[in-house]
Amino acid sequence: MSGFDLVSMGRTGVDIYPLEHGVGLEDVRTFQKFLGGSATNVAVAAARYGRRAALVTRTGQDPFGRYVRLESERLGVDPRFIMAGEGPPTPVTFCEVFPPDDFPLYFYRYPTAPDLQIEATDLPMQDIRNAEVFWATVTGLSQEPSRGAHFAAWDERARRRHTILDLDYRPMFWTDPQEATEQVGKALEHVTAAVGNREECQVAVGETDPQRAADALLDRGLELAIVKQGPKGVLAATAEERVEVPPYPVTVVNGLGAGDAFGGALVHGLLAGWDLRRVLQVANVAGALVASRLECSTAMPTEPEIEQALATQ
Repeated sequence: MSGFDLVSMGRTGVDIYPLEHGVGLEDVRTFQKFLGGSATNVAVAAARYGRRAALVTRTGQDPFGRYVRLESERLGVDPRFIMAGEGPPTPVTFCEVFPPDDFPLYFYRYPTAPDLQIEATDLPMQDIRNAEVFWATVTGLSQEPSRGAHFAAWDERARRRHTILDLDYRPMFWTDPQEATEQVGKALEHVTAAVGNREECQVAVGETDPQRAADALLDRGLELAIVKQGPKGVLAATAEERVEVPPYPVTVVNGLGAGDAFGGALVHGLLAGWDLRRVLQVANVAGALVASRLECSTAMPTEPEIEQALATQ
């Protein structure tokens, strides 16, 4: 059996975030670099809870690619499946910071990125099959050969429990929203859980109402559907129960990593066997704590930090 609690597959890169807030990039003088990419951040978040996490991704053969590998390992993620190959350079992502709710992202991944060049033959199939949780995102479906590699991985899992799809829809990675809807529809036939916000649920199943979106996801054969509602909290649904929890209030600095922090805590809670309400409460707090910080990967909280926040809520 695999030694991994989590195998996360997909986007990686370097976040270049401004240290000056409330101004456009053209006026920023100082930046700091951080490990980034949604699938990468989820792996880091899970590792912060002591989970054995591995990342399946690809970088360029360049200094930023070396940074991705070294920083992932430093943050507790097993780097053995972080591949470096010929082709496009390791992506960088810039953002602007206009708290509390405006954080424009600028992805330098054109016309493609190394993590979208992952092929089925690159995959550690035995580790994917045996991992307690396999996590992938919608971004990985936006181009070939990554799209085919994802479906090959899901075929290997054979819809094993805790095969999770992050509905992380980024319109700039797709030529047409309808194409995204078609590919997500196919993916939902292979996974057992999905998590996304209301807009992402609209792309996935044509619904923005949280209850109807959850129904539509469960109707696809999923065991767990999670719909994030921003300031209205989060809804989780299974065939047996529905749970809603309110948001955890914080002063927002940068909301970009909150969803990934939520994902890492979700992984931890599911593996710990917590009841659904506790899973959502912990994941909500994890997301909020990261939203109160600038960066994503190195901002991921530990379990004692979350317990302290819950105790003072």
